[in-house]
Amino acid sequence: MSTLSNNYSFTKIVVDDLDRTADFYKTVFDYKEFQRVQSDVAGEPMSEIIMVKGASMEGDLPLVIWKWPRRPAPASSDVILGFMTSNVDELVARVPAAGGKIIQSPKDDPEHGVRVGFVADVDGRLIEVVQMLAA
Repeated sequence: MSTLSNNYSFTKIVVDDLDRTADFYKTVFDYKEFQRVQSDVAGEPMSEIIMVKGASMEGDLPLVIWKWPRRPAPASSDVILGFMTSNVDELVARVPAAGGKIIQSPKDDPEHGVRVGFVADVDGRLIEVVQMLAA
């Protein structure tokens, strides 16, 4: 048995415009900018914005907005993000003003106990938004 500890810690999305994408997640999902990093990976420059919900990364699952300055971002289907919310209708209503699109308006799915909708961020990346239905 290994003594190595492993935990899922963050998600990184690769984008073409760091600030535009960060503004979307700030406006719609109430993220805050925690830190900006400029470095290189295997000799290639990169820039990123680490986004958090609280005041630090402690106990948070950060969303990291990543940019390779020398190459385009991948297609918008690189990942599907999922967010739980206390009010899916209110959250979806924020999306158009932040530059995103409503893909499927929220609807109840009583079989699974959720109200679910789909939106796209400013890069067209699909986001599933879910509200638990009262039991």
